[in-house]
Amino acid sequence: MPPMMITDIEDYFTKGCERFAGPDCSTRQWSQGLDGLRRICTEAGLVEMVKWGHPCYMHQGRNIVIFGAFRGDFRLTFFNAALLKDPESVLEKQGPNTQHADMIRFIDNADVARMKDVILSYLTEAMDYAEAGIKPPRDTSELELQDELVDALDSDPELAEAFWGLTPGR
Repeated sequence: MPPMMITDIEDYFTKGCERFAGPDCSTRQWSQGLDGLRRICTEAGLVEMVKWGHPCYMHQGRNIVIFGAFRGDFRLTFFNAALLKDPESVLEKQGPNTQHADMIRFIDNADVARMKDVILSYLTEAMDYAEAGIKPPRDTSELELQDELVDALDSDPELAEAFWGLTPGR
């Protein structure tokens, strides 16, 4: 039976992730830090929602941040992070193919309290962009496709239609 997706925000904080408080639920070890992030986000005036099974915080109808808990860390990930100035150099890229640094990674629950002022300043900056309707510019660079992929797309119209229907991030 596949895991159930969290749909109620309180379930994330009381039961845990979609594995619902089982031994594999990574939210357990980070509950103090996640609760701290929640307090900071709600104190900043963000609207709390559940999206993709995780706490997501919005302002002016736009996603601002989302939480993620993993075995080795937990993260506060910013939407539209390309706009953020990052004066404290705390933002990290999620992986080698990520275009912009968009998350603050925590490896200690106490780091949230220590970083409260920095987190609030980054949230405020992101909220200001949302209020002004400012979004990062779209990357309009052309994709460089490998010859094998071009051949596959040329020989399979259904595959080509599906490929070109993907969003740029996919």
